[in-house]
Parts: sequence; C-alpha cells; structure tokens
Amino acid sequence: MRIEKKSLLLYAVTDRECLKGKTLEYAVEQAILGGAGIVQLREKNITEDELIKEAEKLLKICHKHNVPLIINDNYMAALKCGADGVHVGIEDATVADIRRIAGKDFIIGATAKTVDQAKLAEKNGADYLGVGAVFPSPTKTNAVRITPEQLKEICECVSIPAVAIGGITAENVNEIKGCSHCGIAVVSAVFGADDIKKAAEVLCLEVAKTL
Repeated sequence: MRIEKKSLLLYAVTDRECLKGKTLEYAVEQAILGGAGIVQLREKNITEDELIKEAEKLLKICHKHNVPLIINDNYMAALKCGADGVHVGIEDATVADIRRIAGKDFIIGATAKTVDQAKLAEKNGADYLGVGAVFPSPTKTNAVRITPEQLKEICECVSIPAVAIGGITAENVNEIKGCSHCGIAVVSAVFGADDIKKAAEVLCLEVAKTL
C-alpha cells in the first residue's frame, strides 16, 4: 500500500494511555471512521512481540478501511507483522538503511526539524515528513519546538508531502495556516477525546481550512 497525499490530512498516532478505558482496536476504528487517513502504532512501553501482536490486530481494521498502518521506530517489527511502513525519528535507523532493506513499496516517514534534515530524508528515500513540534506536546514534553515560519520553510524545501506534528488541536491548528503542510499528525487530540470519531471529524474540517 502506497501513501497518498490526501491520506495525510489527518494522521492518527496511538497512545493507549489516552484511551480512558477504550480498547486500542475500538479507538483506531473510530478515528478512521472520523476521517483519519493513516494510523501510526506508537507504543513505547511494550515488547517487540507485544507490538507485533497489537499491529496484527490493527492491520485487519486499517486494511478493512484501506488505511495504511505505520509502526513507530521499529522497522523490523513492521516488516515482521506486514505493516505498511515505519516512521523514524532523528535518532533511529536511517531512511537509507531501511529503504535498502525494506524495498521500494515500504512506506517510510521521517521526522524533520530542520531544512537539512528534511532534504536528507527526501534524498534517502523518505515518502513523507513529520515536521515539528509546532506546539508544546503533552506526549513528548522534551520535543524541540519550531515556529510556523520554520514549518513553512521545511515543507517547501522538499517535494514529498509533510505533516505538522506536536501539540496540535482543533483550537490551535489555525495558527499554522498557509505553512505548506498537507495535514497534521495528532495523538491526544483524537485518542484523548471522549468521542474519538467526532474529534477526528472536527480536526479534518479545521485542518482543511489551513491548507
């Protein structure tokens, strides 16, 4: 499954600690029904075997709706479970190494906080970028912040699509209007909501106004 730019309008990133008693499977399906076009399984405190088992459950849900499932950081787990791709940060395995091992049809997303990082990720074969953090993030308190101007500069320096990440909500997303992003990646703004489907619907409407 390849990544389409329109799928990146709302990129839902999981965090089971946000779920208020809901199952991850239920939460992910509700996010998709609300408009999430891509899902990332991001669970830091489980073993690789547990990650693979969880991914296999989510793959059935995601593929039923023709939505790609991306695994955070662990590209080997992604390959083992048949996930559609991986998203890697600055400190993880390089995009070039993953592309060489995983092949051309495996989706690779990369975090970029600078123009140089963005250009290198594109050169090495990344399919899309996650750019930020644009706001303080409740799930990553040590994230390096970037300004809307920097977001725009990074998004415009590459030809691959880029999503804004970091602390984005329906209330603040308008602050990045016109920054050349193609969508947003969110955690708590979707999965921390009482009504996940409704939260996703609202975010899709609000982010569309900023493009």
